[in-house]
Amino acid sequence: MSDSTNPYESPQSPNEPDVQVPEVGVPKPADDGSPLAMDIRVKLSVMMFLQYFVWGSWFVTMGTYLGVKLKFPGAAIGDAYSTSALAAMLSPFFVGMVADRFFATQRMLTVLHLLGAGCMFAVSRITTPGLFFWMLLGYFLCYMPTLALSNSLSFHHLTSPQRQFPGIRVFGTLGWIVAGILVGTLKKEDTEIPMLIAAGSSILLAVSCWFLPHTPPRSAGEAVTAREVLGLDALALMKSWPFAVFVIGSFFICIPLQFYYAFTNLFLNEIGVKNAASIMTIGQMSEVVFMVLMPLFFARLGVKYMLLVGMLCWTLRYVLFAYGDTSGGMWMLYLGIALHGICYDFFFVTGQIYVDNKAPVKFRGAAQGFIAFVTLGIGGVIGTMLSGRWVQAYQLGETSHDWYSIWMAPAIGAGVVMIIFAAAFWEKPDVVKEAHS
Repeated sequence: MSDSTNPYESPQSPNEPDVQVPEVGVPKPADDGSPLAMDIRVKLSVMMFLQYFVWGSWFVTMGTYLGVKLKFPGAAIGDAYSTSALAAMLSPFFVGMVADRFFATQRMLTVLHLLGAGCMFAVSRITTPGLFFWMLLGYFLCYMPTLALSNSLSFHHLTSPQRQFPGIRVFGTLGWIVAGILVGTLKKEDTEIPMLIAAGSSILLAVSCWFLPHTPPRSAGEAVTAREVLGLDALALMKSWPFAVFVIGSFFICIPLQFYYAFTNLFLNEIGVKNAASIMTIGQMSEVVFMVLMPLFFARLGVKYMLLVGMLCWTLRYVLFAYGDTSGGMWMLYLGIALHGICYDFFFVTGQIYVDNKAPVKFRGAAQGFIAFVTLGIGGVIGTMLSGRWVQAYQLGETSHDWYSIWMAPAIGAGVVMIIFAAAFWEKPDVVKEAHS
């Protein structure tokens, strides 16, 4: 999800939606201390930039396009956003059982991005909800495995992953931000243009992947089971009360969180915010800042209060959206977007670190995969579908919504989860300071 203290867990950019494709059994590459060849650094950086440029160019604005131009009801918009979580639940099977066993990674990336380009072009031509859903799911089934594959390819070629990977991965962050600024500047958020940009840049990404250094399949000849892919070996950790509360609390908090990803851009455009896609990158930039500051907060707050602050900020953000407007309340909208850094880093990254420290060494990968599957997979699907139906229930005519009622629902939901979590979760204060075995 992001560049946490354990960089071997298929980190996702802190600027993208909370959807993660956990890698299975990733060995920690040796750190031999030698410098990274410049040509490899450039190729990996270009790959990361385009990987997240593709996603960031259309995902944020899709809700606006579907709601404004295609007149899709809220339920159909929520269902469309659920395809990313559905694909994230399925793609570990493809990565663990097919891609990592039979195909060179750079070739697999090339093929998947070319197929994705075709699917995205088809999506841009579709105007009916049912067909749109299935074609978009097809796209994400091509795209989601590439998140884990691009990370594993990078680790394979880095000579000092812990030192070098953040410098490579930050180009993904830049790609997402540049895409948002580009689409916002073009003022095409309610059109299919962002999807056409994604299709074209997917082709460019596929070409760049073809020239990546050769990376043989990691698990050739090894047997991989569905139990390993889903991280079910980590179920034993649920016997621990704090871990069980953490998993259940994380699952429930992921449901109201999906309102932000699916409907913020539509909300901002509908109330008259100019250049909304560009403005939303403020939240992405703030995540980078708070990622750097996280060690300072860890030392002072500990894991429980880090998680609670993250939940509190999700609640506060939705309240700010409920009361914000484009006149005297514009500052509320800016602040609500800027809170994304705390919302994401303090909850999701803290959670990753907590899981990494709680799980025995042999179960760490399984535990990360399990928590991602339960929260960002199942929780994400439920949240996107539920948010779509809630937004549809508060639609006022064809072009407006009762946004106060819409935003107060996830605010209350996140607040209730926060209160219950505060009462039920307890853990040794030094759990996040334990040395990695």
